[in-house]
Amino acid sequence: MAKPALGRGLGALLGGSPVAKPPTPGSAPSSVSEGIPVSEAPDRIRRVPLGQIRPCHLQPRKDFSRETLQELADSIREQGIVQPLIVRERDGQLELIAGERRWRAAQLIGLAEVPVIVREADDRSVLELALIENLQRENLNPIEEAHGYLQLMEQFELTQEEVATKVGKSRAAVANAMRLLKLPVMLQGYLRDGRLSVGHAKAILGLTGEKQQQTAAERILKDTLNVRQTEALVARLEAQFKRVLSGATAAPRPRTDAHLANIENRLRERLGTKVHLRYSQGKGALEVSFFSDAELERLLQILGITPD
Repeated sequence: MAKPALGRGLGALLGGSPVAKPPTPGSAPSSVSEGIPVSEAPDRIRRVPLGQIRPCHLQPRKDFSRETLQELADSIREQGIVQPLIVRERDGQLELIAGERRWRAAQLIGLAEVPVIVREADDRSVLELALIENLQRENLNPIEEAHGYLQLMEQFELTQEEVATKVGKSRAAVANAMRLLKLPVMLQGYLRDGRLSVGHAKAILGLTGEKQQQTAAERILKDTLNVRQTEALVARLEAQFKRVLSGATAAPRPRTDAHLANIENRLRERLGTKVHLRYSQGKGALEVSFFSDAELERLLQILGITPD
């Protein structure tokens, strides 16, 4: 399957660069790649000391597999770095915009110099482009992705809609990703290392209490539950919790509980907010939560309602 096209602006920053060949032994490092006119300064490939480069604090990706880094390091040892790192000048050093895996792998094998292309980019552009690059290459775990969206919103005062437009995602996808940050820190860790899937996490978010969520996660891991089984578990835990609160005696719940939980989860994904569905013998209520006037307006737009 072909990879999606680069996001707006990413191609201008990262694309169109010639392949950087490893230097021939004994030859002097060249500041310009073969076939690239010196006058085209933005595309000029330099070879710079590895120690002159530092990682960027805006990089959304935090977790790097030691195994895959070692595989890349072995490839670099044999073939050199075939794609230059993209950097910007900051405080007398070069700060990474793209290529942190290559930079880390080069460190593993003690490479003295690496090829770079210097670009001009402000913090907002760097974060947007780093997010786009990592999302399209599927490099980010769900929590890194959610934190990236949150950082764009908080640091640059963007709305979910604006973030979605910039990274080429739907607003609902951004909202659902950010809901994962409502999970307890331990459960976020399970998402980071792949022990829980996003589907598991969405089901767990149907539980309101942190203790309940933790209980559900432990059962999922212990019994290796799939997402559908998790939705059924969440429905049972929620029913038990409600019976405890009401002081009612334990009574069998309708077999529709799992189906209702599934409908609730689908509504949450569609609306990007907390939804509670109550149902009994053909009657009930649907509760949709919002936390600001802007959020209410967004929900009305989704539902096709225009405020007078």
